Amino acid sequence: MKITKLIIIVFLIIVAFTVCTKPVEETRFKKGSVIFIHPDGTGLSNWNAARILYYGPDGELNWDKMSNVGLYKSHFKDCLTATSHAGATVHSYGVKVVQDSYGLDGTEEITARSGKKMNIMQEAQVSGIKTGIINSGSIIEPGTGVFAASSVSRRNYEEITKKICESGIDVILSGGEEWMLPEGTEGRHGFGKRTDGINLIYYMRDQGYYVVYNKKELAEVPANVTKLFGVFALSHTFNDKPEEELKKENLPNYKIEAPTLAEMTESAIDILGRNNQQFFLVIEEEGTDNFANSNNANGMLDALKRADDAIGVVLDYQMKNPLTLLITAADSESGGMELLGKNISKFEKGSMVPKTDPNSAPVDGTEGTETDFFYSAPDQFGNRLPFQISWGTSGDAYGGVVARANGLNASEMNGTIDNTDIYKFMYLTLFGKLLE
Repeated sequence: MKITKLIIIVFLIIVAFTVCTKPVEETRFKKGSVIFIHPDGTGLSNWNAARILYYGPDGELNWDKMSNVGLYKSHFKDCLTATSHAGATVHSYGVKVVQDSYGLDGTEEITARSGKKMNIMQEAQVSGIKTGIINSGSIIEPGTGVFAASSVSRRNYEEITKKICESGIDVILSGGEEWMLPEGTEGRHGFGKRTDGINLIYYMRDQGYYVVYNKKELAEVPANVTKLFGVFALSHTFNDKPEEELKKENLPNYKIEAPTLAEMTESAIDILGRNNQQFFLVIEEEGTDNFANSNNANGMLDALKRADDAIGVVLDYQMKNPLTLLITAADSESGGMELLGKNISKFEKGSMVPKTDPNSAPVDGTEGTETDFFYSAPDQFGNRLPFQISWGTSGDAYGGVVARANGLNASEMNGTIDNTDIYKFMYLTLFGKLLE
């Protein structure tokens, strides 16, 4: 009798434990929307310089307001230094690939970290989640393009553009009109380069997309639009040349008629987040990378401010929509940028930055080499402190990439992370499953 009672008691304890713990496990991670902002080519030095220039040494970027930090390891299978197309492939599939990869592992098909032969955006689409991609550069740029297309070469521009247009992604905003139109066909921004005769803008209209070409048209998109295609430049929405060339050609950093990254982000969220539906939005500021590769400090800092403004749009959205994860990361540090400050007690006002540092590294002021120093926004003492930018390379470096997260499930990002973990954090929030 005593043994029977003991068995019953043990059984009841097991049942009670199972009942109490199972709901906790099921609700440990909530599902929600994900917004991934990728300021390409940016490391900690870039963020520090942007903060100092626009908000002062004691100020705060929107990026600073994000709650969690991950120190990002950016190596690949065959190289320590990242490329944009392989970096995006790792972000979209969650596994290591070789350095020359655009949605494939070199030329081989990828099984994603989830075990499926599709990237995370494709898996979101299959699950009924609304999707969007935004790029301040051309539609072919891999930071967003790899989430919609794959190719054996990143230079297969016609193929990549066609695949992105055929992807079914709900909102696509970028430049790159040249790869959407047949060769010789004039569009809103210039002439097409396609050799297959296909007009992809006509195709997108036939698929039910509302097409816009500039800032004004984007602001006037009707409230009932559910599929949006933005074509904002022939190539990029920016002019990625050294400062000296832009000055000679009287060109601004960014094309005036093109919307900013923040404006594109706001428009996309308005459509994708309608009626509290779950969505996945990937955003790339490409100018941060391209200006840095041109060793254009003025352009790079302008681009990074635009990326930070977009982060601000998402932080405001999160205040009213807490079931949203915001995550930011680059895949490398472009140009090896460093900020060099000058002591104001020894500084002669009107001084110009040198052409090079003593070690022959190129140096930039506000308009390039041998121009005025940059000045910080006022610090806590009211001082505007002079500084110059020094460049280590014209390529991409391993650098000090820092990932940030805010909002739903952001606490999972802590300490040192791998580049494959960006996928893991996004997957967790989209599907409620923490992958091994």
